[in-house]
Amino acid sequence: MSDRVVYTVEAGVADVRLNRPEKMNALDPAMFGALIDVGEELKSRADVRAVVLSGEGRSFCAGLDFGSFRAMAGSGAPDLDDITGERPARGDAPPVAAPRPAHQFATAQAAGQQAVYVWQEIGAPVIAAVHGHALGGGFQLALGADIRYVHPEAQLSALEIRWGLVPDMCGTQLLHRLVGIDVAKELTFTGRMVSGTEAAQLGLATRVTDQPLDDALAFAREIAGKSPHAVQGAKSLLNQAGEVPLSDGLAAEQRVIRSLIASPNQVEAVTAFFEKRDPVFADPT
Repeated sequence: MSDRVVYTVEAGVADVRLNRPEKMNALDPAMFGALIDVGEELKSRADVRAVVLSGEGRSFCAGLDFGSFRAMAGSGAPDLDDITGERPARGDAPPVAAPRPAHQFATAQAAGQQAVYVWQEIGAPVIAAVHGHALGGGFQLALGADIRYVHPEAQLSALEIRWGLVPDMCGTQLLHRLVGIDVAKELTFTGRMVSGTEAAQLGLATRVTDQPLDDALAFAREIAGKSPHAVQGAKSLLNQAGEVPLSDGLAAEQRVIRSLIASPNQVEAVTAFFEKRDPVFADPT
């Protein structure tokens, strides 16, 4: 596994860090691969009850590595194919479909999308701790988390319009869920910078804090102390809300509640409450 992304797990909390501080954690093919690898690994770990995603150094993630971006203007742009699944067009010609990447994903169509969407696929909640910059692909990576703790002076932007592009790492599908379709269009059409303070006003930031990483880790530890079956069930149901017919969402809600009632962890939650002690929950199998 690449050292572009590193993580530790302690007491049910996975502390995941983009580890390219000298480049402000800019995204290159190795970073895309590492994000996918770590996300897939965490999906399979029953002992992970919450995840915090952050960046080492001065920024969360400054977006696409400029060297990779410059390759788009060169012949072939070989690395871009694996990231986007599409070759850039020349002049006014439409994009030319590239061969599908070697990786095949259940939902996403390209590695850049899966690097973001894998955090939605993890059963445990994912909290992004955002400081410095979250631009372009870094902005979309933050959207892949369930919750965002953001420094008030952080700078966020759907920057792709500056380069004559569109967000292609799930941004067009995730942004409107947080801010509404009109604000999503305004941010995407202009690429304007949004501070952490404004991000909270728009709904992009869940919390604004001077210590996003410390507070995100504290919140993750709180989540890790809840029944993992209930938390994962709730994440699954909330992710479906508005994306499936209401009848399907209500049916899913009933399936989840029936699976929880009288289960060992649900009994432990009730027993611990009345015994005035901290519950001890079993990890999902």
